[in-house]
Amino acid sequence: MSTLLVRLGRMLAPLLLALLVLALPPVASASLLHLEGPVPDDLGVRDGRLAACPTPAHCQREEWPSPDPRAALADLLPVVLALDGVSLVETGADYLHATVTSRLFGFVDDLELHADAGRGVLEARSVSRLGDSDLGVNAKRLATLRQALTSGAA
Repeated sequence: MSTLLVRLGRMLAPLLLALLVLALPPVASASLLHLEGPVPDDLGVRDGRLAACPTPAHCQREEWPSPDPRAALADLLPVVLALDGVSLVETGADYLHATVTSRLFGFVDDLELHADAGRGVLEARSVSRLGDSDLGVNAKRLATLRQALTSGAA
């Protein structure tokens, strides 16, 4: 009987470990894998704007009109910090860069916000570092931020 219990324990141990990892808080260190990928070379503000998306399959970019883009960026900072798996990389009066790490596999996305006061817009860009498709994750992330901004929750 004890041999049977030992064998059963050995078979169930990997499953229990996987369930434990999934139950941990949503931070990068709790991901099952860590599929980070290289830091994109097109991050940041260039010629006064964020980069265009290389492909819509794993990137989303939007511009939101605002009478005060700097205030809108400041208002969105707590919303960004509340996102699951977020790590703030750089922030200033006109620019924010954060990484967002998925809970299960540890995929890393780059989130950028740029306050363009001259054009009266807040630019937003979210791009996956790896893969051919993000399954709509980046679009959903920007929709969350846009909703917070337009509803006054930011």
